[in-house]
Amino acid sequence: MPPHEDISEDVVELAKRRGYFFQTAQAYGGVAGFYTYGPQGAGLKQNVEDAWRDRFAIAEGHQLVDAPTIMPEAVFEASGHLDTFDDMLVECAECGESHRADHLIEDAPGSDVEDAEALPIPEVEELLREFEIGCPTCGADLAGEPVEDFNLMFGTNIGPGDSQPGYLRPETAQGIFVEFPRLKQYARGQLPFGVTQIGRAYRNEISPRKSIIRTREFTQAELEHFIDPEVDEPDLDAVADVECTFYPVSEQQADDGEPIRATVAEAVEDGIVESDWIAYYLGLTKRWYDRVGVDMDRFRFRQHLPGELAHYSSDCWDAEGFAAGDWIEMAGFSYRSDYDLSKHAEHSEEEFTVFKQYDEPQTTKQATVDPDMSELGPAFGGAAGDVADALEELAGEAPNRFDAAAAEPAGTVDVDVDGETYEVPFEHTGYAVEEVTEAGEHLRPHVVEPSFGVDRLLYVLVEHAYREDEIDGEERAYLALDSEVAPTTVGVFPLMDKDGMGERAGEIASELREAGLSVTYDDSGAIGRRYRRQDEVGTPFCVTVDHDSLEDDTVTIRERDSTEQIRVDIEALPRLCRDLRDGVRSFDALAEDAPAAE
Repeated sequence: MPPHEDISEDVVELAKRRGYFFQTAQAYGGVAGFYTYGPQGAGLKQNVEDAWRDRFAIAEGHQLVDAPTIMPEAVFEASGHLDTFDDMLVECAECGESHRADHLIEDAPGSDVEDAEALPIPEVEELLREFEIGCPTCGADLAGEPVEDFNLMFGTNIGPGDSQPGYLRPETAQGIFVEFPRLKQYARGQLPFGVTQIGRAYRNEISPRKSIIRTREFTQAELEHFIDPEVDEPDLDAVADVECTFYPVSEQQADDGEPIRATVAEAVEDGIVESDWIAYYLGLTKRWYDRVGVDMDRFRFRQHLPGELAHYSSDCWDAEGFAAGDWIEMAGFSYRSDYDLSKHAEHSEEEFTVFKQYDEPQTTKQATVDPDMSELGPAFGGAAGDVADALEELAGEAPNRFDAAAAEPAGTVDVDVDGETYEVPFEHTGYAVEEVTEAGEHLRPHVVEPSFGVDRLLYVLVEHAYREDEIDGEERAYLALDSEVAPTTVGVFPLMDKDGMGERAGEIASELREAGLSVTYDDSGAIGRRYRRQDEVGTPFCVTVDHDSLEDDTVTIRERDSTEQIRVDIEALPRLCRDLRDGVRSFDALAEDAPAAE
């Protein structure tokens, strides 16, 4: 079990002071739910996004797209977001402040409710009374106040005058789904294929909280993997031995339930994770989170309870990291079936399918109808067209009904249209059974979706990297960020800015930048203070130019976590720093071949 110490105040203070993230527009009082990334945070964010793109797009052979953040209303009518994308709101009658009712219940003293979001509104209203919950702003009693669904979509208008209504996207996924008819062409119509996107999304949160953990504007990294559910299977062998902590619904609902440690292969075999595709991506993700610096002792996969499932999802697992005193959702892994493509096909009347060619043409018998409208028109009037459509649908679903009618003298076929039954003489249906030879079929793919929250991951990485120790009798706070994602790779210092040491250090900094490394140069203050500043922002290595450097063309490299220093040739420095950043060589391995610095 992870430690319960909440160090979020220390982390947020460090993040603000050292340029990781801070509330936006504080000169104007700030605005809840919006954060700006400073120089360090923007660098960390870019590196994390690059690492995600490397693992989930490039390494998997998936496409990458970049769709607009605003789309027309019709898109979100089709996707269901306008009707179902809600949170539970309770408004204080005294001060008028709005709050998320489910969060108030989960945070109430003595509450053991872990997922109030999954509860029906009447039960949430009863819990507000039971826990005697007051308004966090003014303290007024919220018992008896109505709880309502609040849609989280940001609305806007597209164009002037009688403009078209639109919305800021609440997820990047819809930008992929609506373009499926074109994206499938780029994939040459071959399943499976994946499409990835990293971009901004917007949700008008009722009560943003915990700095960048819950905001109104955030960055998602999403992958939509389109598959043939009858044929396509993932390469489970590639992740079979990845050991994870799983917290399935059965354990969450049990009185003494506990998370389960198992490999991906064991989780699939034991039915903990039902979808092979979700299991595959859980395995990839666990390895990737470990690679970029998430503490695996504070990490788990939790399955959504039935009441939590989104309107499009048949199963979903969250990747959670323990931070800010709680479990934080960092990613969701959902099996969306063909929901999204079906909805967009229905609303747009476009083809959201791929053509699946058979190995050999197949000949089948197919029931068809060709209704005699000269008879149906006078008989059924304005309903004749709908009756004809109903006959066509019935021929595909229940041709035996036509066969039965044909076997009876003056037999009729009954069809229902808008709740009314119409009897159609068999002789007027134009029913026939034909042999049809087909080269293939049109298939609507299913979708497996890993969706990553970049901002929440950044917070978890910073908190999991936060360390405190003592060096030479002085307390030190530092960020043990992995060198792959650390915003700055190398700090370059002259021991003193005299005797040419400053000029040589400046030259080395330029050479390292030309080699593609992120470098900071600092000649201000005592060398020990400069080391501490770089430790605190997570810079993994510091290079110092001293008197010996001017004589023998060597410098010291200092490693952040251990503070150990070694001497290396300046000529080899760019290559060594790249190897250290990319994990090609460890500092310990380098230290075995290099002399320690005095």
